[in-house]
Formats: sequence, C-alpha cells, structure tokens
Amino acid sequence: MKPDYLIVGSGLSALVFGALMANSGKTVQVLEAHEHPGGYGHTFTMAKKYTFNAQFHYVWDCGEGQLVNRVLKKLGLDQDVTFEQYDPNGFDHMRMPGHALDIPSSPEELIQRLTTLFPAHGDRIRQFVNEVEKTGAGLKRLAPPVKPIELLKHPGEVVCAAQHLNSTLQDVFDKFQLPQAAQTLLALQWPDFLLPPNQLSFYAWVALFRGYQAGAFYPTQHFEQVINSLVKVIESHGGKVLLNQEVTNFRVTDKTVTGVEAMDLTTHQTHEFTGDTVICNIDPQRAAKMIGEEKFSKTVRRKLNYEYSASNYMVYCVVKDIDLRDYGFGKWNLFHTGHQDLNEAFAQMYERNDFSNPSFAITTPTLLTEASRDCPEDCQIVEFLTVANYDYFKQLHDGDPKAYRQKKQEIFDAMLDVVEKHYVPNFREHMVFHITGSPTTNERFCWCPSGNSYGSILTPHNMGLGRLNHETSLDQFYFCNASSGYPGFAPTFWTGTLLYQRLSGDVLLDNS
Repeated sequence: MKPDYLIVGSGLSALVFGALMANSGKTVQVLEAHEHPGGYGHTFTMAKKYTFNAQFHYVWDCGEGQLVNRVLKKLGLDQDVTFEQYDPNGFDHMRMPGHALDIPSSPEELIQRLTTLFPAHGDRIRQFVNEVEKTGAGLKRLAPPVKPIELLKHPGEVVCAAQHLNSTLQDVFDKFQLPQAAQTLLALQWPDFLLPPNQLSFYAWVALFRGYQAGAFYPTQHFEQVINSLVKVIESHGGKVLLNQEVTNFRVTDKTVTGVEAMDLTTHQTHEFTGDTVICNIDPQRAAKMIGEEKFSKTVRRKLNYEYSASNYMVYCVVKDIDLRDYGFGKWNLFHTGHQDLNEAFAQMYERNDFSNPSFAITTPTLLTEASRDCPEDCQIVEFLTVANYDYFKQLHDGDPKAYRQKKQEIFDAMLDVVEKHYVPNFREHMVFHITGSPTTNERFCWCPSGNSYGSILTPHNMGLGRLNHETSLDQFYFCNASSGYPGFAPTFWTGTLLYQRLSGDVLLDNS
C-alpha cells in the first residue's frame, strides 16, 4: 500500500517529521542508504565493546517546556528519553595562552567573569552581551511561524536582530571593540560551526551560544536511544524504516514527484517506492541534480546554489585505568587554542593544512551520564574535534593512501602533545583504543557531499532571507534537512517539527 509520506533519508529532522506524522495517524515509510538510521546522529560500535556517536556531542533546547521536550511529550517519549544537564556554572571551558574562561548559563555572570579578566573593557563587554541577548530575542520573534502581533509588541528586539542580517561575529566584536583575547574566549566553541569569527554569521553564533546558555544537555541513555525511540514510534504506528536502500533516481510526472528508485545495497536489486507526498532528507543539491534542476523554479534554483559547510577531523578515543575528572574534565566541554586570533588559527588548519599548533574541542561522553552503554566500566571515552579541508583530504585519500594515514596520525599526535602538555600528562599511557575520522570518512559513512558537517555554510549570505527552506516548487515534494532548515540537534528537531506543522496544521511551535 502506498504510504502517505515517503521519506528519503533518516537524518534527525526526517525522523522527527516521520515520528510526528506516524503518531498523528499517517502512514510513513523511510528509506536510508546507511546500515544505521540517524544520519550524523547514528551510533556505531568498534572492537565489539566501544560505542561512539558519529557527530553529536552536546545539545540544547531539551529542558522542560523547550522544543525538544515538547516534541517528545507529543510522541509520548518524554519519560523515556531524558537528558542530563551540563554544569550551568561552566558548560564550555575555554582555554588559550594566558587566559581561561568557563562559560556560565547566566549572561550577567558572563559579564562579571569577562570584566574580571579585562577590567578596562567592562562597559564594552556589557554592551556586547546585551546586544547578543537583544538579537537573540529578536531572532526568536522573526523565526517561522512569524506572528505579526509579536513583532509589533517587541520592536526594539526585532530592529536589533534585523540590523545584523549581514553581520559576521567579527563585525560585532569590532563594533564593540572587544579586546582580542575576549573575542577568542567568546568564540572558542568555533568547532560547533567550523567557521572563524570573520566568516561566521552573527545570527548562527547567537542562536547557538544563547541556546546552550539556556541549557546544555546530553541524553541520559546516549544519542542511540534518541534515534531508536523515534524509529520505534514510526514502526509502532505501522510505518517502516528500510536500511541499506540507496536512492538512485526520483520519479517525476509533470511537476509532481511520485516516488523514487532505490538500490538495495545488500542484494544490489533496484526497487521502486511511491508515496502520496515525498519528503527529501538527502542533500537538496544532490536531489535537484537527480530530478533535473530545470524542473525547479528560478527562486528555488537560486536558493539551491549554496556552498557546503567545512568538514571536520574527529578522533574517537578510549582510555583505561584513569579518571579524567581528576584532570579537570567533567560535565562540560573543553575548547583549546594555542593562538590569540581564531581567524588565523582557522586559516592555518583549513587553508594551509598545518596542524602544528591545533585549535580543537575535547568532549568526554562517559562523564556526562551514569549510563555505561558506551564502554566497559574501567574505561572512559574522550573525543577530539577540529576543522579539516575536504579537497585536501580527498586528494590524499584517493592519490596517496599512505600519506593520508600519516596526515591523520600527524594531527592526532599534535593534539595529544597539547593534551599531555596542558591537561593529562600521561594520556598516551592510558589510551587503549582510538579511531580517526576525516572529511572522506564523513562522505563515506554519512553520505554528505564534500564531507560537509552542517549542510550549507553558516555565513551571513546563507543565513539570511535567501536561505533554502522546505518549499521546492514541485508538487507533493518537500525538503527536510540541515541545508533546508538549520543544522544541529535542536535545529533539526525544529526543522522536522516546522514541516510537520505546515503539512498537518497541528501547532507545536510557539514564538511568543
């Protein structure tokens, strides 16, 4: 029987949309090329005893009454899928030469801490943080679905947000003339965007920074349970999530997308799937090329002309017979840079492929929850993340596999040198397992073009009014992924929920 919704791809926004539709009584079928559902949210096991999440580290908007919680309540999952909160006194620990700052949940406390570090700049720091708060509030009013009455009630916030439409984070740092070290401490969670301050949209930074201030979280039973719970909702309402199904073509009659052809990667047989409405969770540019770009309107074609986000380098690591809490790790992330200027740090790694003085993030999933699904009890998991250039790694991977492996090891060694010098002196002695991932790993295992980490790039040009959304200009066909919404855990929940709300009329999003 033809389902109401045929969903191509099982990334988080697609699973949220599919679960909400299935829960409302609609029939849903999901096709996924990978052996695991979840896209970048999928979990994999190594050496039969260590489990790692592909890319998720920490999340926001998961507290009582916040978006993720509202969706889980709607699905009857809020008692099963719970979250542990990071330390609100310092959820991100920023470390750079000569300075350290733990980012607190309270904006006022943030002002005090920065003013203590930079006493001559207290007024500018306060003005900057106030601008961040005002812009964030304005962005919330301007997010779909927009309520005109709310815009009229809060004109100051809306105007403040609107004036930063084309601003980078660096533009706003410059506006308030913040000292260089303060800029670096505030922007040091740049691996969350894989862009430096002089390229990153101020909107993107504000949304994420304030999102985490309102509560940074980690799932009590790890990310695997979140993904599996959404899949279970779809299946328990008669829907299907079919894995190892690579979509090779879309079926289009006149201006209506009626279904897809997909190859079963286990049997290499091709099957046809149809649906009353087709939801596209795979990269919109890739889908448009399959369908034929000329079939889309000029407006959609213009919006499809985005650049991909940068890619990343990851290390998934296991240590044994050591408690990282004894070395300053805990319910927080640690961000390290050896540079005073993050714009230069980014250029060195991304443009020059020089990781001799790396800037990177360290996260410790085992310390964030008591649930021990991810490794044996005498072990702890620690992960490292930084930016990496896809073209460079692709060239190495395809042309000189030995040099590719050496480069991955060189970056890891540079990170370990930093860790042993500044944080855990004998880290290497306790390491019992590690595996590295590069941009080509992302492409291979997560099916993301150019190994992109966040869909389209988060620059001001791409975060403004011309950003792609779910509208495709074709009938019964909608986009639903990071490039046609926003990337990250909470934003993909929002993307899937917004499309559900548009197509069902059931209101879950509230901007008041």
